[in-house]
Amino acid sequence: MFQKILIANRGEIALRVLRACKELGIQTVVVHSTADADAMHVRLADESVCIGPPPSRDSYLNIHQIVAACEITGADAVHPGYGFLSENAKFADILAAHNITFIGPSGDHIRIMGDKIEAKRTAKRLGIPVVPGSDGAVTEEKEAKRIAAEIGYPVIIKASAGGGGRGMKVAHTEADLEVALQTARSEAGAAFGDDAVYIEKYLQKPRHIEVQVFGDGFGRGVHFGERDCSLQRRHQKVWEEANSPALNAEERSRIGSICATAIADLGYSGAGTIEFLYENGEFYFIEMNTRLQVEHPVTEAITGIDLVHEQIRVASGGGLSVKQEDIKFNGHAIECRINAEDPRAFTPSPGTITHFHTPGGLGIRVDSGVYSGYRIPPYYDSLIGKLIVHGRNRVECMMRLRRALDEFVVDGIKTTLPLFRDLVGNADIANGDYDIHWLEKYLAKEE
Repeated sequence: MFQKILIANRGEIALRVLRACKELGIQTVVVHSTADADAMHVRLADESVCIGPPPSRDSYLNIHQIVAACEITGADAVHPGYGFLSENAKFADILAAHNITFIGPSGDHIRIMGDKIEAKRTAKRLGIPVVPGSDGAVTEEKEAKRIAAEIGYPVIIKASAGGGGRGMKVAHTEADLEVALQTARSEAGAAFGDDAVYIEKYLQKPRHIEVQVFGDGFGRGVHFGERDCSLQRRHQKVWEEANSPALNAEERSRIGSICATAIADLGYSGAGTIEFLYENGEFYFIEMNTRLQVEHPVTEAITGIDLVHEQIRVASGGGLSVKQEDIKFNGHAIECRINAEDPRAFTPSPGTITHFHTPGGLGIRVDSGVYSGYRIPPYYDSLIGKLIVHGRNRVECMMRLRRALDEFVVDGIKTTLPLFRDLVGNADIANGDYDIHWLEKYLAKEE
């Protein structure tokens, strides 16, 4: 087991990893920018190292500074959290070259799954169902028209190196395709430095279902069930739950087994999430995230298994602590992402939190690194906390969520709490009757 882990992140995920390390008796080092000197994880860590000014490129994305912090403090492993360098293959390779363990998969696996085209090819080879579309990058309009005609309109054009909705355009007719192709390539090049795009069938009313997987790096893989992440705004997840209200036990077992087998065959090590669009009883692979997800707590709630403990154990060479038959699913869990944003315009709302009171009681968990008097810096992601609620079934979970939202107080800044208070009272949400377009339509009606 590791002696000292450096946490290369900030905010609630840094605090989440720090807590797991303390429970395992592992010393912690956190790195931080000058803007985060008073952050909760900095206060609680055994050691802290300032690695630069507020801009991420000069601090949390500065690989050389992070490696230097490892060498100065004697950290023998790095946990990247999510975002920043968590899916950076170069970072994983550099750590390995310095005999520092990256708590995550190999650089090769990060590279494969970071390229959407190669990821789709790999998924297909591993027996994972994929969305009909091009086998590789599409550069010519003529080729794009041929593929679109074969799979049928509407189609969606996506950036190969993309994410977060950038470099993504929908074409409903052949007339739309030329403009969509040019726009997607232009956006992809500007955002990712790579203008490669590919084409897929655009599903009309799918749900976003993702399967949590783990590999031990020695040819064994397991799944921890699925999460439903269909409530999204601008391709950003807002509300996640497990299990999905849309799946039955047979579908859940089928897709879970496919993913666990694929991870084993890949020889994958650590946590991963295989993401699908789901429509009319069919699953279609869209991407794999080679890291811990923001929404991992809902899986922890229904399985009772600490996924960060599992990450650290696997990375240390200890293998998985559970077999597939040991993983049991209990009840229902929902996570709401609380952002420092205007709940209607969704514009950032940095500033000082004058009062911060979190809900409590049975089945309530709040992952947050903020506190009363904390000043939210304007430089980073607007997520300030996650409310996770667990109940014996979805009805109990929804009632508990309603109560918890009423208790949650954040003063001094605007947050998305009012949005969740509206959603929890909506009939479609109560019935689990929504898809990836539902929230956008709901917000449009409210304007």
